[in-house]
Amino acid sequence: MTIKDDTHAITDLTLDDYRANAEAFRDGTRDHDVSQNIDALLRHIEARPPFRILDLGCGPGRDLKAFTSRGHVAVGLDGAEPFVRMAREETGCEVLHQDFLNLDLPVEAFDGIFANAVLFHLPSREISQVLRKLHAALRSGGVLFSSNPRGNNQEGWSGARYGTWYDWPTWQELLKSAGFIELEHYYRPAGLPREQQPWLASVWRKG
Repeated sequence: MTIKDDTHAITDLTLDDYRANAEAFRDGTRDHDVSQNIDALLRHIEARPPFRILDLGCGPGRDLKAFTSRGHVAVGLDGAEPFVRMAREETGCEVLHQDFLNLDLPVEAFDGIFANAVLFHLPSREISQVLRKLHAALRSGGVLFSSNPRGNNQEGWSGARYGTWYDWPTWQELLKSAGFIELEHYYRPAGLPREQQPWLASVWRKG
């Protein structure tokens, strides 16, 4: 079996790069403004606040701080040990150490799941089972936000990290097949021509 056929090896190698570059990643992304994405998730949640939010692939904890500053209960999850440690120390939030191929989430535990720039790292043959697990972890009517770099469904290595670059029709069908109902989608950064908007963001309700 080659690495390209071994999804666990792919995940481990991608996580290894994040582990090796954890401090540089934290410093380089600390000031990224993803408030548009946070707002997109929160405005669609119909539960009574405070909301319980899972920050999937939370990294060093930047967005955990944003959710808690708005009065919500945020739980992080990451597969890279340095990020788990950083996020716990930085935020005081509960942070789960799990990789996406071995998710073990409580059923119907979250009002929202924030998957910002993270699900695209999964090999395409694994995405459906992960989406079904996220669906199960949401409470009735719960909301999933996702943001991925867009493309034409190409898949492979970008440097030391693996990725799948979905187009909108493919991503839409994957989410609907997992039981989600589309709420909205948009491209980022806002206000630029489409060719200068590499990110596809979408918001979904548990059906």
